[in-house]
Amino acid sequence: MPTTETGGFTLQTESLGALHWVGIIAALVSAAIHLLLGVRMFPSEMGISFILAGLGFLGAIVLVLIAYRRRTVYAVGIPFVLVQIVLWYVVNFANGSKAFPGDIGTFGAIDKIAQLVLLGVLIVLLR
Repeated sequence: MPTTETGGFTLQTESLGALHWVGIIAALVSAAIHLLLGVRMFPSEMGISFILAGLGFLGAIVLVLIAYRRRTVYAVGIPFVLVQIVLWYVVNFANGSKAFPGDIGTFGAIDKIAQLVLLGVLIVLLR
């Protein structure tokens, strides 16, 4: 069923193609990792920032699913994801004590792969 009523919002999935779903899955992966790490680090500033980033990914997914200004979501998503990638590198490697790429870790690798996939999807969808 492509269109579903949910609490006043209508899911409009009939216009979503395979590329959209790849992006949604990548965003869900990144959101889950950010929320998990954020809860683990809460109430530190870093923990709060992770939770906010995770909620940002989830919010964008909802906006895409209800077809609310999708092109704007794609356009805002590109710098959002780029900032996530750059901040991760700066905090962990440029200003941190970790060595790149040896100290990436499982969560870091999965998250960055998901974000690179999401970034590619957003660029293609925006074009």
